[in-house]
Amino acid sequence: MARKLSYKMAVNEALDLEMTRDPTVILMGEDIVGGAGAPGEDDAWGGVLGVTKGLYAKHGARVMDTPLSESAYVGAAIGAAACGMRPVAELMFIDFIGCCFDEIFNQAAKFRYMFGGKAETPVVIRAMIGAGYRAAAQHSQMLTPLVTHIPGLKVVCPSNAYDVKGLLIQSIRDNDPVIFCEHKNLYSHEVDVPVESYTIPFGEAAIVREGKDATIVTYGLMVHRSLDAAEKLAKEGVEVEVIDLRTLSPIDWDTVIESVEKTGRLIAVDEAHPRCSIACDVSAFVAQHAFGALKSAPQMVTAPHSPVPFSPTLEDIYIPTADAIAAAVRKTIVHKMAAA
Repeated sequence: MARKLSYKMAVNEALDLEMTRDPTVILMGEDIVGGAGAPGEDDAWGGVLGVTKGLYAKHGARVMDTPLSESAYVGAAIGAAACGMRPVAELMFIDFIGCCFDEIFNQAAKFRYMFGGKAETPVVIRAMIGAGYRAAAQHSQMLTPLVTHIPGLKVVCPSNAYDVKGLLIQSIRDNDPVIFCEHKNLYSHEVDVPVESYTIPFGEAAIVREGKDATIVTYGLMVHRSLDAAEKLAKEGVEVEVIDLRTLSPIDWDTVIESVEKTGRLIAVDEAHPRCSIACDVSAFVAQHAFGALKSAPQMVTAPHSPVPFSPTLEDIYIPTADAIAAAVRKTIVHKMAAA
């Protein structure tokens, strides 16, 4: 049975289900309980945007407010994972990863490799990503390429509530460290989500729209912008295939290559900065492995190589738009459109 559920509540439901199923699952983070010492459940807000609201009332001390020290509690979560627990640590904004990056990339990501495959670190680090929330340059970055670069980490970035629930449950059950990225501008977005528990395997992209003229490869909020662009282009007689990567490490190269071999055109869309982005990675891989199938040069649509502006007007320009994506598609198919 399915019902409409928001992206935010899908996170909450996945955490609740896994905490109920497995007593080794614990939650750690800054203000994820919030107001627990005050009378009434309404005062236990559950994080800066209320994502974990209600979990303390159900699971008690397994939901832990931590000091304002990312290095301390993320390090504690990684240590707990190495000792048999399954912690989910909330890094309030991915922008704060610099405070605990050594614990993540120099410890958790390397344990399995350094100890000959005998060490497991089943920790999930949840983090809000993305611009558009008027949260300024230190709370709005898309640092997915940064964590994707690190071997030993699995990186997940769902675009809808259905994927959120299935991928978060999969992340908690996985025996490796997972960076689970949640776009704050999608928290209110609703889709049909089953009531029961389910998982979605890592490394399986979703073709969210089929087409024959060009392939858009993207993830997160940009999936929705790309679908809007595809709708605009369909009115011009251009049918675009849109691929939602869902996980960035592992990444589903087979689906990407198969689509590009069918359409002959690639547009890689990424809200991150252009240098060393997921868009760069996808473009390079396609150029290396499917060059002969390309009918035109791959195009990238990204944010500018600058910090996220606080000005609402500038921030709206900063984030890639459906119109910018559509323009990039048109650039790859200019000869086809001229002939039409």
